[in-house]
Amino acid sequence: MVAPPDNDVLWARSLHYSHSGSPGLIGVSAGVREGEILAVTGPRGSGKTTLLRCLSGQLVPDQGEVWFNSVPVHTMGPLARERLRRDRFGWIGPEPLLLPELTVWENAALPLLISGTPHRTAKRTALEWLDRLDIGAFARKRPRALTRAESQRTALARALVHEPQVIFADEPTAPLHRAERARLLRTLTTAARSHSITVLIATQDPETVAAADRSLELLDGRTAGTTTAAGPPGSDTPEGRAECSLSA
Repeated sequence: MVAPPDNDVLWARSLHYSHSGSPGLIGVSAGVREGEILAVTGPRGSGKTTLLRCLSGQLVPDQGEVWFNSVPVHTMGPLARERLRRDRFGWIGPEPLLLPELTVWENAALPLLISGTPHRTAKRTALEWLDRLDIGAFARKRPRALTRAESQRTALARALVHEPQVIFADEPTAPLHRAERARLLRTLTTAARSHSITVLIATQDPETVAAADRSLELLDGRTAGTTTAAGPPGSDTPEGRAECSLSA
């Protein structure tokens, strides 16, 4: 077992994963630093979602290692991985997956309420994020009263409400029109910069890729290449960036 680089908050080495015998990832390695925004790109079926789910502990790789803050996620049991996702990670996908029986603010506050945060504090924090996303006026409504874009902003508030260390965003802007895509992306990147949140965002949208510090391209489950934008000082160092490699 190889220890991860000290300056990577999330690091993976030679990940392999199969879906019912069909290869999903083949020897993918990556590292992301605190506060960095990494765009994971590639065509549909290239392994973007599988990579995010392995890195977030939703899936356990068949082979390879995943480390978060020098803790081996790949050796954790199911309950430990669930706590990690609840306390340290945020997730937003292409579908908002809001609970219809809860109000908008309750949906946004859900990570805090589940973790035992006092009701009043959870509500205040959720309302603050909903206001930042310009949907505070809908706080007491049910999800059925929202448009698709408003529902997706609520899902983003839910991902941000507990100020996680890492947000995994799986095609979060895919179902939105261009103006709403830009709005959601702007809020996500601004929050990441201001709160030093690391973001891994799977996307096929060129504007989303342009907003990231780096991009990692996947093709048929393998690393196709990386592009480094103007990132933080030292972001181009081989170990610090844990440049993505292939090892089939």
